[in-house]
Amino acid sequence: MRGRGSIFLIGPMGSGKSAVGRHLARLLDYPFYDSDHEIEQRTGADIPLIFEREGEEGFRRREREVLEELTRRSGIVLATGGGAILNADTRRELAARGWVVYLEASVAQQATRAGRSRHRPLLHDTDPTTRLAELMQVREPLYREIADLAICTNNRKVSAVAEHVAREYRAASATQAARQKG
Repeated sequence: MRGRGSIFLIGPMGSGKSAVGRHLARLLDYPFYDSDHEIEQRTGADIPLIFEREGEEGFRRREREVLEELTRRSGIVLATGGGAILNADTRRELAARGWVVYLEASVAQQATRAGRSRHRPLLHDTDPTTRLAELMQVREPLYREIADLAICTNNRKVSAVAEHVAREYRAASATQAARQKG
């Protein structure tokens, strides 16, 4: 286990990062942060407006700054945006500064969960299933590259996923503590 006791949730849109993250934070009594929410709070603008005004590049620049700061915090649960892992520096920081959990979801599940939302600029004016499949081709290897744990969220309750992650995290923490003693 790497990092300083923080858990960073990565995965595609619609995989449940925010919902699982909130539940997990309650289970562990950790503060919860959502990088997209933090960006909106700091800019006073919602994500679709940022995309409209600054494009994806502008949004990614803001995301990078927020994640660089949030990943320095100890003992938090952080839900990242689906594309956060596109930046190599962000991937390195996530892997070095915390325990990274990849929440997997099939493209069909992603489309069901995220395809209806008007809050997803990358799915605007396109077929959600096709676009999500394209995004996964690029992103899935990057998610796997830095994940300490991968767990499928398809058709699973948020509470069950969060409890599974908490058990695995506690076990990994105990193993790390035992190694440091001996």
